[in-house]
Amino acid sequence: MKKALKTSALIIIVLFGALYISDYKYLLKGVSTIYLTGHKTAFLNDYTYFDNATLPASEKPQPWPLHSKYNKISLSEKLEKHHKVTESVAFLIIKNDSLYFEKYYDGYGIDSKSNSFSVAKSFVSALLGRAIMDGYIHGLDQPVIDFLPELKGAYANQVTVGDLASMASGQRWEEAYYSPFSVTASAYFLKDLDKVVLEQPIEELPGQSYSYKSGTTHLLGMVIAKATGKSLTNYLYETLWNPMGAEHESYWQVDSKENSSEKAYCCIASNARDFARMAKLYKDYGKWNGKVLLDSSYVVKSIRPRFKESPQYGYSWWLKEYKGHDVFMMRGHLGQYIITFPKENLILVRLGHLKGPKSKNGDPFTPDIYTYMDAAIEINQNIDKK
Repeated sequence: MKKALKTSALIIIVLFGALYISDYKYLLKGVSTIYLTGHKTAFLNDYTYFDNATLPASEKPQPWPLHSKYNKISLSEKLEKHHKVTESVAFLIIKNDSLYFEKYYDGYGIDSKSNSFSVAKSFVSALLGRAIMDGYIHGLDQPVIDFLPELKGAYANQVTVGDLASMASGQRWEEAYYSPFSVTASAYFLKDLDKVVLEQPIEELPGQSYSYKSGTTHLLGMVIAKATGKSLTNYLYETLWNPMGAEHESYWQVDSKENSSEKAYCCIASNARDFARMAKLYKDYGKWNGKVLLDSSYVVKSIRPRFKESPQYGYSWWLKEYKGHDVFMMRGHLGQYIITFPKENLILVRLGHLKGPKSKNGDPFTPDIYTYMDAAIEINQNIDKK
């Protein structure tokens, strides 16, 4: 028995040693951060295991006003069951820019931080709009190579910043979250994210069609940082986060302390109330309480499909026409949703540990999203009746 244990231990040591000196060294970080903490994928509070840039609270915090009927309703039994099954941690309804309903689960509360995952992509797109407005970038048609001359691939000279924002880059990228050997997995743990993203060439003609790739958003983040001469965190704080009156200190994951490159495709650790501010900004066409933070024409373009054959996506915003409602939303891994019904002046925020199963018919929207949209429509109808 002792001999078998020693042999097993030696094999494990050799395997870990081989990983350490290989291109898959990042798997050691992945195993310790994900699997040894009892998870199968990235999780809501995993930001505590990574280096982060600090996104301070606003110098002049602006709390959401409470609706006159704040928390006077109860959620349906069906919806509460859904929250339990999918392990929701936050559910908010904002009506006419006032908090109408909010509820937290699993020990989470108003101040709790959780990982945004790909919700951050919409924030990066907003920063692109602001960089254009500030004159750092000429427009959506400016070539990426103007900022990143080291970009590789047969079509590196042709890809534009607009192609990046609309997921039409032609970049080589495997968008696989649960495969430990995919570039998406390695990007989450490597200490030089810019390097690995630049190694993915622009191998297809860009600007032709939509293809969702997280590496493409990171390229966009690199462009914005290069164009402005500022980190994404600092530029976000200066131009949007601070003026929008964010109430809580938040974080943006970086690849390492040495490189301090924000994971542009994901991972702002904040709270439900502050995540909702970007939805309000876009609902109001770039104005925040009367002050212009984004050009309205950029906002309009962002929340409309670029490609007719891909009506679900604009410029880093998800889009859906549902039951007569035009909806735009921010979405993240495991079901982080900020869903906006602009005509109804209503915003729904749902954060949680799990989302529904994949749609069987290839629908880009999972069934749980329809559950939340139905809930928003029903709640809004009940508000209007009272």
